[in-house]
Amino acid sequence: MPELVALAVPPGPAFLDALRRIWDDGDAVLPLDPHAPAPHRDRLLNALAPSAVVEADGTRHHRSGGRPVEDGDAVVIATSGTTGAPRGAVHTHAGVAAAARMTSAACGATSSDVGWLACLPLGHVGGFSVITRALLAGTGLEIHDRPDAARIDDAARRGATHVSLVPTLLGRIDPARWRAILLGGSAVPVRRPDNTIATYGMTETFGGVVYDGLALDGVAIRIGSGPDGDSGPEGPIELRSPSLMRAYRDGTDPRTDDGWYRTGDRGSIDAAGVLRVAGRTDDLIITGGVNVWPAPVEDRLRTHPAVADVAVLGVADAEWGQRVRAVVVPSDPRHPPTLDELRSHVKEHLPAAAAPRELLLVDVLPRTALGKISRYELSRRSGPDERSGSDDRRRGTGKAGSPDAHP
Repeated sequence: MPELVALAVPPGPAFLDALRRIWDDGDAVLPLDPHAPAPHRDRLLNALAPSAVVEADGTRHHRSGGRPVEDGDAVVIATSGTTGAPRGAVHTHAGVAAAARMTSAACGATSSDVGWLACLPLGHVGGFSVITRALLAGTGLEIHDRPDAARIDDAARRGATHVSLVPTLLGRIDPARWRAILLGGSAVPVRRPDNTIATYGMTETFGGVVYDGLALDGVAIRIGSGPDGDSGPEGPIELRSPSLMRAYRDGTDPRTDDGWYRTGDRGSIDAAGVLRVAGRTDDLIITGGVNVWPAPVEDRLRTHPAVADVAVLGVADAEWGQRVRAVVVPSDPRHPPTLDELRSHVKEHLPAAAAPRELLLVDVLPRTALGKISRYELSRRSGPDERSGSDDRRRGTGKAGSPDAHP
């Protein structure tokens, strides 16, 4: 039986050589972050059960308790979902090849003068899929061990044409140097250069399968019905793609019998077939009977000059069911925004229910390795008071009543 081999080799030529050897042997690879803390690495290895590990220096050692993979399996990508518990999405060589074909065609990366830059962590699909895209399309490839803005610009000057980035990096580089920049992993700015592509996908789909709201060739999108069978313009997003994973590492297959995968996000599809993602189903805030999605509130709050970064989440409230909490990194810690300022700012563009009723000031927001806000960590860490002074600065003073009574 083919084995799963964990690969802890740093990004670079040695990583590519080790990857090719594993695949030539008929085995599947589990890419790891070679710099990850030991407890995190141990959790992944215990949960995903590879039979061997190739260490940073190239040595390979056997692990007891490893579980085999199936013929045709290429890679297991670790994902924690919304719970923080390690899982693994198992992808086949056929699925990886399909992803490479679809994405390369969609971003014009099939000609001989294309050069990909892989600078995102290779233990995540956003980084690893750049490797497979370049290898399978036969294009140029440069690999960095970390996303450094100066080195990204330098790669473009030396001929790299395509790159995958998280949105937080976009403001640190010169985007005009690139033929195409794929953006994913977190909220994409509304205003962005014309050569950027907003991608939608996940570990289970082997990266982005929807570009600028439109499904790639071979990919289908639909809006499913809710748990009670209700359907409407906004609902659960479901995808069907040749790049979908075969199963999770524990053997469970979340696909329906006819191949649809429910993403865990909610959204809508307009008359032109453009997908609009509202947010994670688990992120929906229901306050006073009104649905509030964090993403539009965060987008609005980021336009306030006193806000450097922000995350919005719902916290339990005996009166409203949930209240909207804004966790803000101030632009100037000496002059942070007030709750009243932020509420007024939101209510200029969004319904009153979306205005935060609580403000929490922090120095930094917890993010994943790809720059995405970790709402799991945020909800776990953010107690009643991290840095705010009085309760008045943290909480609104709206009166109870109907949803329309939100101040």
